[in-house]
Amino acid sequence: QVQLVESGGGFVQAGGSLRLSCVASSSGRAFSNLAMAWFRQAPGKEREFVAAISRFGSSISDLDSVKGRFTISRDNAKNTLYLQMNSLKPEDTAIYYCAAARNTDYRSRSGYTIWGQGIQVTVSS
Repeated sequence: QVQLVESGGGFVQAGGSLRLSCVASSSGRAFSNLAMAWFRQAPGKEREFVAAISRFGSSISDLDSVKGRFTISRDNAKNTLYLQMNSLKPEDTAIYYCAAARNTDYRSRSGYTIWGQGIQVTVSS
């Protein structure tokens, strides 16, 4: 059983930065064996994929609106996933979710079946 707990969200002015963290606790499978990702859901919108990272550190992010501003990373020794968010914009306001996947391609959105509770990020203009 894997549990994910996000932290680092909050309120920030446009142009500011935040770093989200997601700590994974596992009773079996090691964190290093999991593909990890960040998703977000803005009010009134569907959840969208932000970025993902493989067990070995390869990452993808095909969300044009965050390219060049958001960076996903992981520290397997600390069982922690990160999302560094720079140059934040009001449209980045959303609940951000950490997610994990096992035995699947890290690029497959549908493979993420383990979810954190989410954390609010609010960017003011």
